Amino acid sequence: MTQNTTVVAICGSLAEDSVTRVALREVLSGAAIAGAETALVDLRDFDLPTFDADDQNVGDAPKLRNQLQAADAIALGTPMYHGTISSPLKTALDYSGFDEFEDTTVGLLTVSGGSFPTPAVEHLRWVVRALEAWPLPFDVAIPNSHEQADNGELVDDSLVDRVHRLGTELVQYAGVAQYPEIASVPAPHPHAD
Repeated sequence: MTQNTTVVAICGSLAEDSVTRVALREVLSGAAIAGAETALVDLRDFDLPTFDADDQNVGDAPKLRNQLQAADAIALGTPMYHGTISSPLKTALDYSGFDEFEDTTVGLLTVSGGSFPTPAVEHLRWVVRALEAWPLPFDVAIPNSHEQADNGELVDDSLVDRVHRLGTELVQYAGVAQYPEIASVPAPHPHAD
């Protein structure tokens, strides 16, 4: 962790009663408890038209990039739609690039109304790697989302602990630009006969 660590979370759900947003607030709560400054990028508040490579500075795209560039670690949260990430999150990521993500620690959180949103986690991991960021090996996948939150709060203490852990790990591993050095172990010598 660096001093004055900033963790930014991007909510890829536009739904008013989004479990993704509820869970990301808990991720940020865990990061704050670990000593970070936090901010939620709620894509409902951003004007991001469908991405057009010929005009990458439309709407709130520059504002989004500025917030991400200020982050030491980023949490990406999305509902799973048709087996993948939401279009608002994909659009936000399309407006971003290496300047915002390269060598940045990223935590992944996916939510599904049904079974485990594993495909969305994997798709996010691919995107994060393509941006040359560092996805944490620990992620959060929330199935049966309609049962997981009530009145804007997560109802399962073990789930709260899990999302807080994601926030804590974002702080712990913020600024990790490469794998740590590992002491080399000599290769075993073949036995002589």
